[in-house]
Amino acid sequence: EARAADARIAAAREEGALEALPPFLGVPCTIKECFGLEGMPQTSGLVSRRGIYAEDDATSVRRLRDAGAIPLGVTNVSELCMWMESHNRVYGRTRNPYNPRHIVGGSSGGEGAIVASGASPFGVGSDIGGSIRMPAFFNGVFGHKPSGGLVPSTGQYPIPPPGTTPLGCLGTGPLARRAEDLMPLLRVMAGPDGVDTSIEERELGDPGAVSVEGMTVVTVEGNGFRRVSRELLKAQRRAAEALARRGAVVKRRRFEKLKQSLDMWAVMINDPAGEKFRVLLGGGEPARLRRGFAETLLRRSDYTIPSLVLAVLEEMPFLVVKSSEEERLRRQARDLVAEITDALGDNGVMLYPSYTRVAPRHRAPLLTPIDWIYTAVFNVLRLPVTQVPLGLNARHLPLGVQVVGAMGEDHRTIGVAQVLEEEFGGWVPPWAVSDASRRSR
Repeated sequence: EARAADARIAAAREEGALEALPPFLGVPCTIKECFGLEGMPQTSGLVSRRGIYAEDDATSVRRLRDAGAIPLGVTNVSELCMWMESHNRVYGRTRNPYNPRHIVGGSSGGEGAIVASGASPFGVGSDIGGSIRMPAFFNGVFGHKPSGGLVPSTGQYPIPPPGTTPLGCLGTGPLARRAEDLMPLLRVMAGPDGVDTSIEERELGDPGAVSVEGMTVVTVEGNGFRRVSRELLKAQRRAAEALARRGAVVKRRRFEKLKQSLDMWAVMINDPAGEKFRVLLGGGEPARLRRGFAETLLRRSDYTIPSLVLAVLEEMPFLVVKSSEEERLRRQARDLVAEITDALGDNGVMLYPSYTRVAPRHRAPLLTPIDWIYTAVFNVLRLPVTQVPLGLNARHLPLGVQVVGAMGEDHRTIGVAQVLEEEFGGWVPPWAVSDASRRSR
């Protein structure tokens, strides 16, 4: 494919027709393993799917290839894309390029790590609870979860049936080392494909035309439920101050409804008619959970601990929400969207923590299993969010912040990300950190 791209470029140069070439001709990239990439594995980290290869490209993959991009391969995920550590019994554990003792996030963790490592210019991820933004944050790169209904999720595994509520909460988007790369990639991937019925045709704005001067910047420092570390809050305040220096009007704000982020997310992604997680885990038959836990103790299990725990929780009757409570939470989510949209006005963004702390060590998230709700809440609110790196902390781990916009304002969050990249330097090469660490020792 690369040789063919070179020949095509050479021919176009002779004919004076370079401008007619596809926008990403010859550019390498990587793809999250849960996406179909013809001829490549599509196990989603499940042992029972070993030997399963994609017969077709997922919609977003096909569109990028049509635009000239050349996939190098597929990258690691959490088991069935349902946990924030990219670890499974098919491929093993993905490690953070800034410190291999720390996680890369999930479920697009392989993408976050390979883009941050400089091995791939950009990657494609999916996000139903922060699966683009957490890996982007933990690995110090940019990631964008689009507005709900903008990019098709066709061709992923697992995926909710077309037309169900969860599908509208699942976002497909890019990860990249440069903020300016996000919108060109998003333009290629966006738009209806005739399969994903949640997708609408929308016009995308220009991030380059976004001016910070006079912009409303609402900074929210927590959800009132899970506390955020001091160093992340300091980084967020520095970001707000940088935007203020450029003429933004910064307002500190609290949204009380964010306290119920977890309940809103759990209710709104639930599909009673969908296939049970335990059945997905068992490859079509209910997974044998007791046996799975016993084999885990003997280090022989085909399943990871987070997946087994999730399958058990799915069966718990006390977790079933009454219909009246479900409707209240759905109404609360709609009201929260209205409150945020009103606060942002016609020209505003919101700054919000990406997580409770910088990238934890491996297995540590099991002790605080709901901290990912800082990203997940925006999936059910369907608002666009750009994850922005803000340099490194004293231990050389990435800092960052989420930039949230009103529905359809993807260009505005990406435009603010470009401004913050100018202010804070954006992606920091991991090898530069390694060299500095060696010199300090």
